[in-house]
Amino acid sequence: MVSAVIFGCKGEHLSTEEMQFFADQQPLGFILFARNCSSPDQIRELVAELKSTVSHRDVPILIDQEGGRVARLKPPHWRAYPAAEAFVDMARASLDEGLRACYLNARLIAADLRALGINTNCAPCADLRLDGAHDIIGDRAFGRSAAEVVPLARAQAQGLMDGGVMPVLKHIPGHGRALADSHFELPVVGEALEVLEQSDFVPFKQLADLPMAMTAHIRYSAIDEEQPATLSPRAIALIREQIGFDGLLMSDDISMKALKGDLAELSTHALAAGCDVVLHCNGDLPEMSRVAAGAQALSAQGLARVKRAFATIAYPAQMDMALLEAELDVLMPKLYAA
Repeated sequence: MVSAVIFGCKGEHLSTEEMQFFADQQPLGFILFARNCSSPDQIRELVAELKSTVSHRDVPILIDQEGGRVARLKPPHWRAYPAAEAFVDMARASLDEGLRACYLNARLIAADLRALGINTNCAPCADLRLDGAHDIIGDRAFGRSAAEVVPLARAQAQGLMDGGVMPVLKHIPGHGRALADSHFELPVVGEALEVLEQSDFVPFKQLADLPMAMTAHIRYSAIDEEQPATLSPRAIALIREQIGFDGLLMSDDISMKALKGDLAELSTHALAAGCDVVLHCNGDLPEMSRVAAGAQALSAQGLARVKRAFATIAYPAQMDMALLEAELDVLMPKLYAA
């Protein structure tokens, strides 16, 4: 049995208790954070430890490596990647050069991740950057309109996939309008459905062919007056039917403060609403036990979506990363400046 959960872990190596817990629960995959990452060799060892605890073959190993303020891997071992905003500025001056730079940057990120055994990056962020919204998205956005966001998000996703890393589209159906940070409280978006359909949802609809996506912990009053999208059958139906996303759908971190209640119940409700997988990030073993208590076996449809996701990434062709970086440095000379 593969459990419909993705877990974090506490430190740079697994404890005996963690190894036994993961072996018992058989989570679909794992996610890494800065607390888990000190050096390339250490990460490779940790990834091997994590994968050794489960018996299934396709094991997503996730990380958030967008660039800018959302980067778990940092100098001196890894490049200091820029936030999405850098490519927006460039694309406004020259779309072709902006797209090429965004692609090359993602291809280099993929090379970093692939060398560590990490096969999934929680990017691209397809949320719009909207005036007056909370800055939790801010410079992480690829623009202020779908016309700006979609080509750059597509370039990033393609660069990751060409480098052997699966992208995770986030935060579906759109976090950009939120007035609060869902890490700490539940944002409520009150705009009419027609407004959302013509703006926030558009990038996700145009990127709906990507293999994985992550939900937004936001309550959209026009869709569901009671439940945030992660827990709302109505919102998940909209994601599947109107937006047209048929890839693997995971919740954002189920322990974020936007969601209130027992973690077992929240996990059950997220899966019942239509998420394929519940994500839990902080590595707290008692919390993970509660999540596991509310989880269930990954559905046959979910397993098929995992298989399709892995099929989108072939083993990357041998490429000279120094040449790619040199090309990128010509396009954006200050890209990796500290």
